[in-house]
Amino acid sequence: MEATTVSLEPKPAASAYSRKNPFLAELVRHDRLTGQDSPKDTRHFVLNLTGSGLTYTPGDALGVFGRHSPELVEDVLGLLGFNGGTEVNDPKGQPTTLRQALLREYTVNRANRKMMTALAERLPQNEQRNRLLELIANSDALNEYIDSRDYVDILREFNEARFESPVAFLAQLSPVVPRLYSIASSIQAHPGEAHLCITVVRYQTHGRAKKGLASGFFADHSDLFVKNIPVYIQESRSFRLPKDGSRDIIMCGPGVGLAPFRAFLEQRVLDGATGRNWLFFGEQRQATDFLYGDELLAYQRQGKLHRLDLAFSRDQAHKIYVQHRMLEQAGELWSWLQNGAYFYVCGDARHMAKDVHQALIEIAQKQGGLSPEAAADYVNVTLMKTEKRYLRDVY
Repeated sequence: MEATTVSLEPKPAASAYSRKNPFLAELVRHDRLTGQDSPKDTRHFVLNLTGSGLTYTPGDALGVFGRHSPELVEDVLGLLGFNGGTEVNDPKGQPTTLRQALLREYTVNRANRKMMTALAERLPQNEQRNRLLELIANSDALNEYIDSRDYVDILREFNEARFESPVAFLAQLSPVVPRLYSIASSIQAHPGEAHLCITVVRYQTHGRAKKGLASGFFADHSDLFVKNIPVYIQESRSFRLPKDGSRDIIMCGPGVGLAPFRAFLEQRVLDGATGRNWLFFGEQRQATDFLYGDELLAYQRQGKLHRLDLAFSRDQAHKIYVQHRMLEQAGELWSWLQNGAYFYVCGDARHMAKDVHQALIEIAQKQGGLSPEAAADYVNVTLMKTEKRYLRDVY
């Protein structure tokens, strides 16, 4: 008998890039998704990963190291009285300049407790020192104080503190931590690319305009076609499409929580999945905030998005959210779940995800004829833990 040769597909080699060694990606597209009249500034970013060896699966996130605005860094340097060209080491011990360290390596748009103590130690015995020590002694008050201030605010308020050297100041700072964004694309649909859907965080406190570290970096300080954005792939342990493409899926993603579901839809279409797709999407106004609206409506017309339930909270006198649409479609939703559908939710953990969770329990109680306790057990244990058909990506 002749020996049979089995040809095995080689596994892709692991990328050399990771959180500890991020890849410098290139921004190749940058579009505004929300209308000019929207109070939100939500944008679509496309990053080129060519040459990185990085790959991902729908449900994964892209870790991004943001960078501060040059204006913020120059203000901090001015208040410290230090030369930005002074040579220092970054957190990995590599030589750099103080300016570059503040731009890229250390968090200066938010304060930490360690810095507050260091400032107190460097203040003379006076009113400023007494005020700061009183603040440090009250944990809740200190948290509240830190939450709305950056180091420009703080160095201005406690302007009698003097750091003996740039190194002494850097020693009090926290390293920049990456921001995780759900990837809004299938790599098979967009080879060598990762798409992100990001709402730019902008706000005012203490008389100054401020912005989110990563979202502000993307919106204001990332030039097109420059390899300047440090990224890596953060794999999801469980937020995955069902392996069986014949399974139905129900996706609940208000606002930028839509991102992974754009990837899910792209992948399901490419895979020829026969299961039905149902999306609940919510935002403020349909005219200005229907993210990827043209794409979603096209999927619906083509029969690839079988149900699309929209909740635009400000388009009527009373606010309507995704959980209200779920309750309106309770009978159909329960039928899908009983037929083996997977239920996904992505977005705000503190409010939206809790409300969606409660709506699921209410649907189980009313449609399934279950007691409150049995309904909660069905959602919390059967769906989430035993059958693993209720999957969440919340933050």
